[in-house]
Amino acid sequence: MRSTQLNPLFASLRGIKGVGPKLSHAFGKLLRGDENLEARKIDLLLHMPHSLIDRSLQPGLAYAPDGVIVTIRATIDKHLPPPRNNRRVPYRIQAHDETGELTLVFFHAKGSYLEQQMPVGEERYISGRLERFKGEAQIAHPDHVVTEEEFASMALLEPVYPLTAGLSGKVLHRTVIAALEELPELAEWQDGPWLAQNSWSSFHEALQRVHMPLETEDIDPLSKFRQRLAYDECLASQLALSLVRKSVKKEAGVARRWQGKLAEALTAALPFSLTGSQTKAIDDISNDLTTPERMLRLIQGDVGSGKTMVALFAAANVIESGSQAAMMAPTELLARQHLQSIKPLCDAVGIRVASLTGKDGAASKREKLKALKDGDIDFLIGTHALFQDKVEFADLGLAIVDEQHRFGVHQRLMLSSKGRATDLLVMTATPIPRTLVLTYFGDMDVSLLTEKPAGRKPIATRTMSMDRLGELVHGLQRALQTGAKVYWVCPLVEESEVLDVTSAEDRFSSLKEVFGNRVELVHGRMTPDEKSAAMYNFKDGEADILVATTVIEVGVDVPDATIIVIEHAERFGLAQLHQLRGRVGRGDKASSCILLFKGPLGEVSKARLAIMRETEDGFRIAEEDLRLRGEGDLLGTKQSGTPGFKLAQMEIHQQLMEAARDDARLIIENDPALQSPRGQALRNLLYLFGRDEAIQLLKAG
Repeated sequence: MRSTQLNPLFASLRGIKGVGPKLSHAFGKLLRGDENLEARKIDLLLHMPHSLIDRSLQPGLAYAPDGVIVTIRATIDKHLPPPRNNRRVPYRIQAHDETGELTLVFFHAKGSYLEQQMPVGEERYISGRLERFKGEAQIAHPDHVVTEEEFASMALLEPVYPLTAGLSGKVLHRTVIAALEELPELAEWQDGPWLAQNSWSSFHEALQRVHMPLETEDIDPLSKFRQRLAYDECLASQLALSLVRKSVKKEAGVARRWQGKLAEALTAALPFSLTGSQTKAIDDISNDLTTPERMLRLIQGDVGSGKTMVALFAAANVIESGSQAAMMAPTELLARQHLQSIKPLCDAVGIRVASLTGKDGAASKREKLKALKDGDIDFLIGTHALFQDKVEFADLGLAIVDEQHRFGVHQRLMLSSKGRATDLLVMTATPIPRTLVLTYFGDMDVSLLTEKPAGRKPIATRTMSMDRLGELVHGLQRALQTGAKVYWVCPLVEESEVLDVTSAEDRFSSLKEVFGNRVELVHGRMTPDEKSAAMYNFKDGEADILVATTVIEVGVDVPDATIIVIEHAERFGLAQLHQLRGRVGRGDKASSCILLFKGPLGEVSKARLAIMRETEDGFRIAEEDLRLRGEGDLLGTKQSGTPGFKLAQMEIHQQLMEAARDDARLIIENDPALQSPRGQALRNLLYLFGRDEAIQLLKAG
């Protein structure tokens, strides 16, 4: 149960004076990503300002710099309303201070309101951006016009927040101040000596200083106030992951036993040798499986590093021990591809493998479900369909989750709950910097695949301006004559009026004029059947060019493809460019990647394209992507439901995450049920940062 002390923070913003239905929708959209979700006070208090407006500059009109925000103490001299029925002429107010004269300009203004706000002869403090027009000082629509009494309590440092349509900075900050007034004094959840060592204030004071700063440094991510709040969020995340790990590990695992005959047969059937890191990962998994604790392991490998093969060896050992294995992929295309790549090997060694996707007909599905329940299927490959209640295993020993970051913690636990003490192996083809592995997979042991299979050649990466498009098409005509196959990736499906980007459909049409039926098109809006037909025609049929959106980013395997053109490469993130480039270079032929860009390029885009030319090391690319973009974009957490971070920025607060992981581990060792006074306070922390699902894992509630 959530402490009643927290109730004011989880109350809707509608309880704050001035927040009606319209504003409530805007706050819902800004703070919770959906205008139909009620934004709560805690959501607003954890919404951080990104910069400050400094209103402390009070130079006097004669000394005020042009184009800068200033605060002027002035006497109101005269109101100059526009002529009747001419709304294009602004309402002007003339004022002066001891050093000069000022005109205030208001478009579409209500004269009666302005007369009431600024009576002639009275003094007002006026704050806004001062511009000089023909030598005269002007402020158009000042941000603040207040009396001397009001100015005495006005904050001269004003935080600036990310906003959304229908919400002004002034309204948002006013609502933040009202929410702060209801912030209860909560028991301290951080360790006292750790707070002292870092000179950190309380949670209450840190929030106050970030939203009502006294110095410009207060909102800096490296200020002691922001660091305190970032560490709170890191600790909430790591503690939640530790609780998940403890609850999974606590359910006794099975110490599996097998002789290794299936693995031997697989090794003999392989047309290639395993790499050193594949062998190491298989050994790591085998060691996990032989202990009586449940396995929770992440296999992290770059594109083409052979994760599927590692998963197959893990499945073989579990199957030989007498249990079943299941692999879940994020799309039907990938599930079918996994089946295609491993079925010949499974058939060769006697592993009964099948797939289950949403596309299966009713009769076929019934047949597979019965075989699965009876133990006549050893290895099942599928999509989210594996989660359905109807899917019952005779004895699910190993759950394998592909493209882990597309699934949340609870989805992977749901799959592993399909069996008794099911071991869990998750894989990602997105190389993730160490900090983010801690952040999102802190509950897991990690194996890295750092080598590419023998015989793979480096991919030559070049950048080319869109101005040279004709030259590129001529080059492709020559390449197709030598038997090459080409991916051509576009960022959009249809033409957009907003972005000047050639769509996949338009590029398909223009290439079809040159290459005829040798061009296929695939994008996310096509049906699975249409996508499959286009892919198979490209892989095994007449088509030599596949125009696609990023639907081909993950896992599509066409070893003959040796050229990839990525159009408007400047619009893609580094990790995505690296994933896309990994679609070629999968055979033994030399491959190339052409990054087409439209100039002029910004600094970040230039840096991205330069790194792509320099290296194929996915882990280095991931570190650079984190530096350039931040972790939310890198892992796709904005779409996946994996908890994104509001206060902690991994590229800045990396050491805090490492410390939080150690702290969480100690907390769980010393107070596993969070029953001590600090444990009770930590429960509040988990609720405040939306990690309450972890509290459900505590027996004490």
